Amino acid sequence: MNVLTQVFQTSYNAAPFAQIKNEEYHPAFVANIEKARAEIQAITQNPAVPTFENTIEALEFSGQALDRLSSIFFNLNSAETNDEIQKIAQEVSPLLTAFSNDISLNETLFARVKAVYDQRDKLNLTAEQATLLDKKFKGFSRNGALLAETEKAQLREIDAELAKCKLTFGENVLAETNNYQLHITNEKDLTGLPADAKEMAHALAKSKGLEGYVFTLDFPSYLPFVTYVENRELRKELAIAAGKKAFQGNEFDNRELVKRIVALRHQRAQLLGYDSHAQFVLEERMAQSPEKVQTFLRDLLAKAKPAAQRDFAQLHAFAQELDGIATLEKWDSAYYSEKLKQKLFSVDDELLKPYFKLENVLQGAYTIAEKLFGIHFREIHTVDKYHTDVQTFEVLDAEQNLVALFYTDFFPRKGKRNGAWMTSYKPQYIQNGEQERPHVSIVCNFTPPTETKPSLLTFNEVTTLFHEFGHALHGMLANTTYPSLSGTSVFWDFVELPSQVMENWCYEPEALALFAKHYETGEIIPQTYVTKIKESASFLEGMATLRQLSFGLLDMAYHAKAQEISEVKLFEKAALEETALFPDVAENCMSVSFSHIFQGGYSSGYYSYKWAEVLDADAFAYFQEKGIFNPEVANKFKEHVLSKGGTEAPMTLYKRFRGQEPQPEALLKRAGLL
Repeated sequence: MNVLTQVFQTSYNAAPFAQIKNEEYHPAFVANIEKARAEIQAITQNPAVPTFENTIEALEFSGQALDRLSSIFFNLNSAETNDEIQKIAQEVSPLLTAFSNDISLNETLFARVKAVYDQRDKLNLTAEQATLLDKKFKGFSRNGALLAETEKAQLREIDAELAKCKLTFGENVLAETNNYQLHITNEKDLTGLPADAKEMAHALAKSKGLEGYVFTLDFPSYLPFVTYVENRELRKELAIAAGKKAFQGNEFDNRELVKRIVALRHQRAQLLGYDSHAQFVLEERMAQSPEKVQTFLRDLLAKAKPAAQRDFAQLHAFAQELDGIATLEKWDSAYYSEKLKQKLFSVDDELLKPYFKLENVLQGAYTIAEKLFGIHFREIHTVDKYHTDVQTFEVLDAEQNLVALFYTDFFPRKGKRNGAWMTSYKPQYIQNGEQERPHVSIVCNFTPPTETKPSLLTFNEVTTLFHEFGHALHGMLANTTYPSLSGTSVFWDFVELPSQVMENWCYEPEALALFAKHYETGEIIPQTYVTKIKESASFLEGMATLRQLSFGLLDMAYHAKAQEISEVKLFEKAALEETALFPDVAENCMSVSFSHIFQGGYSSGYYSYKWAEVLDADAFAYFQEKGIFNPEVANKFKEHVLSKGGTEAPMTLYKRFRGQEPQPEALLKRAGLL
């Protein structure tokens, strides 16, 4: 009996990780696709006149078993993969793409959806129902339902190839990350490196049967090295290794894949009647058009570039004065930034880390969520985990009702991709009067504990945890009827608001007092350190803003118009010319490991980080005005933003919370760019 084709017999209907065998995935996908196909057939063969209930709602709730299976499988492919799972992913992705196309190109089904859509003004729908109807109609019209048969066949081929290309892109980046190590035997080469980073590198070497120290391209290993190691040649070696992932002319080279993905996306957009992939994507975003995104990015660029150039000149002068550095290179950036920050603010990660023990920071996030939104977290040991690092929590409201099931997974390992993300194993929705609560997860790659110390986070890791926790709250506090409108199922340039707004509490003395306690003495972080954290928050912000803008502009360069990309490196260099501060590194190319846009969902959407920063700065200004734990403001944010998902237009929801449209001045003021 295949557990993946049955109703789960588990507490909370949680994913039965311990019972799943890899060989069960492929047959389960085949079986669940057939089940979903039968549910679609029941809609198309219904003799009754199409109604919202028998067509739109029926379609919304079809394929639930398949959706659940997909969320389990593809989440594990990101967090706990292996060769076998990657092989299965390559096999099942074309099946899923084909099935998705079968739905969006099903003429009988579209005719029923269109019949309901054409009567929408007479149906007396709620705002959420109207949004769902619009989304379902566009799901067809934007995915080929209006095409001729030959064009539909073309679309199927494009989608199948795109799905495979994106998977292979991600596999290549992971392989390149895993294939590199810097092995150092002479401890003198590590002068400047903090003791705990050294201890971690020694433990890693030992686990590989090597003497000395091993460093990898995983962030908790890479970042301390390029930030603290005095040996400039070794920093250069590691930085270049990171920058040439999938750019080495080997079997994992992603250059041809980048060109192919860009070409396929453009073909697809044109087939559907759009000028470009960006135009297709942005039609369903707050920004609405490539022109508006370009204007937004360029306005910010005009304000940030002078500040970035001042920052760069200051950093270069400092490096010259300190070490006679004639040309500031990319591998100098983190090192001299840290040294300058220490000089200006007498604060650094090594000073702060003892106050940020992972367990305390996590508990702090929970306490802040309880103060703001009235929920509390209780660790449980009654549900399966996919790895021993994972912890599971019940999230309960004041009446002890289940709000969500929550998984956390914090440390790097071989089968896990780099970065940090929030995801879900089960969405929230209401069906047949039953409230189904979500299963939410956050996955990070933080500094792991060593033999002598617990996991002590850098301040950047603290803000990352709060960021992903903000996404998690968006998922956990969802209260909508339909799963496809629930939680983080919102316009892409709105999805970063809850995550980015949560980061603000990391800078507030009142919030820090709840969790920033020395792991040995229990002493609360001194007020002088808190002041320095706040003062240094906008340190080199011009450079940081320019870097983010460069990624957004590169994304738009690839996707906003038809491209003839003869050489990826040259194309990238031209796109980044206006934002370049450091000399180019010939061996490096960022595009070939830019997973956000070539594997994840951020193509034509990378600008949304900055877009959401405008929203978050404006939203937090409201909290600051009324008090950062003000129950009235928190409740408004919960009611109008967190719980509503994608049920209405984002700006409508935002204005209900804030009473006005966001003002960009709040961001410019916070970033010190005014």
